[in-house]
Amino acid sequence: MPVRAVGWARSFPVHLGVREARRWCLAHLETLPWTGGAPDAVHSVLLTVSELLTNAHVHAHSSARLVLTWDGCCLHASVADHGPELPTPGKASDRASSGRGLAIVDVLADRWDAHAFQGGKTITACFRPLNQPAPHACATWGTATGT
Repeated sequence: MPVRAVGWARSFPVHLGVREARRWCLAHLETLPWTGGAPDAVHSVLLTVSELLTNAHVHAHSSARLVLTWDGCCLHASVADHGPELPTPGKASDRASSGRGLAIVDVLADRWDAHAFQGGKTITACFRPLNQPAPHACATWGTATGT
């Protein structure tokens, strides 16, 4: 079955900040037919993008490349940075003011995964519209635990 994918990409230097990335992301989400009736899904995508870009800026000390792809099954939000280490979800103490980013992504996304590449890494979170069965391509992708 052929799939017609739609996608957008943009780099976000540290000085542009996460706010600009959220605006950019929202403008593109609004062009997808399913997002009008799914405000919770849109907010989940925006919060995930915020967390992943913040992690890239804070932990990798680099600009980040954000790619959104709608493949008819999932909206993939991918953030690539120049950090050499793959993220590992940790458990933040009750008093910690940070350290919950991947835990938030894990709760919000249907699935997420991290991949290393020469000179950095990419973290991709998948979001499926509500009440849509998972096609075979999505069903075999990793689980929300990043595997």
